[in-house]
Amino acid sequence: MEQDKNTCDELVEVVQTLRSEHGCPWDRAQTFQSLRPCMLEEAYEYLAAVRIYEQTGNAENLREELGDLLLQVVMNSEIAKELGLFDLSDVAAQISEKMIRRHPHIFAGQSTDHDDGSQRSWDEIKKQEKEGKSWIESPLREIPKEHPALLRAPKILKKVDKLYEACPDEMQTLENLESTIQKLRAMSALQENSVKEAEQPEEQRSKLMGELLMDICNLGRIWKMPLEQILQDRIEEMIERNEPLPE
Repeated sequence: MEQDKNTCDELVEVVQTLRSEHGCPWDRAQTFQSLRPCMLEEAYEYLAAVRIYEQTGNAENLREELGDLLLQVVMNSEIAKELGLFDLSDVAAQISEKMIRRHPHIFAGQSTDHDDGSQRSWDEIKKQEKEGKSWIESPLREIPKEHPALLRAPKILKKVDKLYEACPDEMQTLENLESTIQKLRAMSALQENSVKEAEQPEEQRSKLMGELLMDICNLGRIWKMPLEQILQDRIEEMIERNEPLPE
């Protein structure tokens, strides 16, 4: 443990040196805002590293990408420290406290009759944590718009179904999908006789495609399937099918 602690301390010192007066101009110039694309890119590269590990059994790239993610956490924490907001120790302490608080059946010895790790208790604790947070505008705005749409939509639908109105069930959603596809098929069969007439179907197609995607996301919510990751995997399969890696 002492070796791990010293290694983490060394990483913090490296970042502090890079951010210092005699450090790297690029690192000194970074802010929370400028590092947003870096954090997102590193997260996606970590997902790729998991795939590479599963395909090859080689964990080298996985370790490297976790390090890149850790660097982003340390860099952002150091910027926060410079601004007098918090530091890396505060970040680690807060997430430790959160995990302990959200698992009372583990750390506080509270019994639970839920086989899923007390999901109801987890949701209730999360709700209590968010009470009084001024930056949360509303339950639906709580889901960040920065999320990829295929990740955000099922979360929004879940909250709508729970807090506002019942979303279509599985069978109704499948029927909606079939109906929308029939409308799109009918539109494709129509002949466009003028530019003005051609513009209208384009708007209608856009609306129908939106409905189609939302229905797919609703199925993702119902079936609890990670649509963003599923689509990424299918894209990768298409690439590998058309451009197979050399043996």
